[in-house]
Amino acid sequence: MTLSRRNLIQAAGAAAVTSMAGGAWAQSGAGGLKISHQFPGGTLTEGDFRDRLCRRFAVEVEKRTAGALKASVYPGSSLMKTNAQFSAVRKGALDMSLYPLSYAGGEVAETNIGLMPALVPSYEQGALWKNAEVGKLLSKMLDDKGVIIVSWVWQAGGVASRTRPLLTPDDAKGLKVRGGSREMDMMLKAAGASVITLPSNEIYAAMQTGAMDAAMTSSTSFISFKLEEIAKHLTTGRNKTYWFMLEPLIISKEVFAKLPKAQQDVVMAVGAELETFGQEAARADDKAVAEIYAKAGAKVYDMDEAVLKKWQVIARETAWKDFAEKSESCAALLKAAQKLA
Repeated sequence: MTLSRRNLIQAAGAAAVTSMAGGAWAQSGAGGLKISHQFPGGTLTEGDFRDRLCRRFAVEVEKRTAGALKASVYPGSSLMKTNAQFSAVRKGALDMSLYPLSYAGGEVAETNIGLMPALVPSYEQGALWKNAEVGKLLSKMLDDKGVIIVSWVWQAGGVASRTRPLLTPDDAKGLKVRGGSREMDMMLKAAGASVITLPSNEIYAAMQTGAMDAAMTSSTSFISFKLEEIAKHLTTGRNKTYWFMLEPLIISKEVFAKLPKAQQDVVMAVGAELETFGQEAARADDKAVAEIYAKAGAKVYDMDEAVLKKWQVIARETAWKDFAEKSESCAALLKAAQKLA
């Protein structure tokens, strides 16, 4: 994406003001898009890249529409609770969200494809989804539910644990683990773990109190939520991993339809251009998280192909099978995704 440092700095003030004006924008909706997410807030150049992606989106959209379309960013679930955001986008009660798609699995079963264990093995394969059959099926399904994907963002992840490492399936036995999706939980249960269900912004408290032994989440969340303060072991996603999550920037179809065609085009163009930034930032965090945890005294582990295949065998027999049996739509999504392998 062509976003010069000068353009970002010039627009930073406007974006900051827009963000700080949160309550007014949320209430008035005076030409402004509200973008909500659960991750820690920062600036255009510092902090969680998912927040930065949203801010860059706001800056560029305002610039390209000559101020006709503004956007305000609400980090840390400050506008509404994490799990409520997808439903709100569907109903037009929330304009936009950068949202872990599988969080919507209880409402729309097909969205669990966004965190299907061991299905997406690399950023390269994840990037193919958008224009492949699986991406077209997923986009059509979401469109029918009132949701449009603006930016396709994939993230690798791993496992942080308090007492002992979680690397191989045998390591899971007896641990209380947060997987992040119904399907991830199924794989963990088959390996002998007990599962805990909660958003990533609640992991710290659960691990701190001992309610949870280990947590799976993205590399960026491991950094942003400062789990190195309590975790003694980290299995990274920088080599091989069964944990790849689709965390797209989405917009309400109802809200999108009310925008002039020229503004719709800008929204989708900026969203597409930001996908490169998202992938590069996610990759950088895969490396950075290992350094941060090692510096804090944690032991760091990398998964190899042999261990990944052990997890994939379990995933195929549990999560994949269960997902495909849910509906024809789910089966079609899984079959289309496997064509990219």
